[in-house]
Amino acid sequence: MIRSLAAVAAAALLSSFVHVPAQAAVVAVSTVSSLQAAIDTARPGQRIVLARGVHPADRPVKITRSGITVAAQTIGATVFTGRGGIALGDVRDVTVEGFVFDGESGTTVPAGALATRITRNTYNGNRDGASLTVSANDVEVDHNTFSNRSNEGVYLQITGPGSEIAQRTHVHHNYFYNHSFTGSNGGESIRLGYSHKQSKSAYAVIEHNLFDKANGDAEAISVKSSDNTVRFNTIRNSKGYIVLRHGNRTVVEGNLLFGSGIRFHGNDHRVFNNYVQNTGDRAIVFGKGSETDSGPTSTSHDRPDRVTVAFNTLVGTGAVVDSDTGTYAPKDCVLANNIIQGSSSKLVDLMSGSTVKYEGNIVWGGTAGIPSGYRSVDPKLVRDSNGLLRLSSGSPAIDTSAGPYSYVTRDFDPQARSGKPDVGADEYSTSATRKPLTTADVGVNAP
Repeated sequence: MIRSLAAVAAAALLSSFVHVPAQAAVVAVSTVSSLQAAIDTARPGQRIVLARGVHPADRPVKITRSGITVAAQTIGATVFTGRGGIALGDVRDVTVEGFVFDGESGTTVPAGALATRITRNTYNGNRDGASLTVSANDVEVDHNTFSNRSNEGVYLQITGPGSEIAQRTHVHHNYFYNHSFTGSNGGESIRLGYSHKQSKSAYAVIEHNLFDKANGDAEAISVKSSDNTVRFNTIRNSKGYIVLRHGNRTVVEGNLLFGSGIRFHGNDHRVFNNYVQNTGDRAIVFGKGSETDSGPTSTSHDRPDRVTVAFNTLVGTGAVVDSDTGTYAPKDCVLANNIIQGSSSKLVDLMSGSTVKYEGNIVWGGTAGIPSGYRSVDPKLVRDSNGLLRLSSGSPAIDTSAGPYSYVTRDFDPQARSGKPDVGADEYSTSATRKPLTTADVGVNAP
């Protein structure tokens, strides 16, 4: 929990620092101006540590030296306020660690700041634009907390210079909490790309993050680029979905979603091993198409083509697998080996004219709504100690999947799938280990 600014300031008065030569491995500084001076003369391998306390500033500190770490003395107790914070220049292999960026303060990682690591920082409150913007290649964003934003703007924006996209961003073990913007659009937790960059391959990996009260937008993770991986995240208490809004060939694997879901547009995605437990409907949504294929600058909704939705466990009440309405129906998609459980008169409700291959699904508790490719049998799900519905030993899902899906080599735990894979996200085992992420697993103090 972030302490009050007054408490942090009081603690800072009790702190004393020994100033050491610039060539030392660790350089301790007590003010923003001395931090800037130490950075300007830093050498690769140095760690520059700013004192505990509140540090108001009217402009960010600029990092102009490569190979250094700029860190807080104590994680969560060194606070930037005003329009301060940290801006990186054309550097590489720089780490920014442990700060609190309150309100308008923040961090920018421009295209020239290659291989930067942003770790164990807190971005708290409202500011203009994104709380953190990443434009450079090979940036790692890990163990940060993004919290308590109520205005328009995203927590994390991954972009790039001009029409290009930042590549190989690794976003993991972050805590995205309480985005409460009430507008109709523009409050995502993560926006990966932009519509005009949708054809660019970002090769980003977004994994092991926790989203709680991601309510600033209907999209908690909004993917607007191609060739990405979104896996093993937990979303709860949120209206925000994982949404492949634009772009192609993204993998969505092994996520745990409670009251949320997955929606997609674009082509050639693979959506598998996800667990979606929704108290209503729309666990999986085949997005509407207002055009058949989006052009490079289009902001319209692209029809889903050749998207495979397989080996997911989907629990709800209404139309658990649904589609939006649009001009162009999903084309040449696959719905295979999913457990779909609910109580509606039509558990799968896809747009008229959709061309979808159905095989190996188990549909239980309501009317299937599809012509073939399913069995209406009780999958015999039982709730484990972590609250997840898993296969019991007598489940008809065991060893009964259909078709060759060679890339599905593990389940949502992840444990190896053996023999003929089981239907749904869970491969039956007596030693399952997966649990939803909690605040002990992510954020600034997590291992």
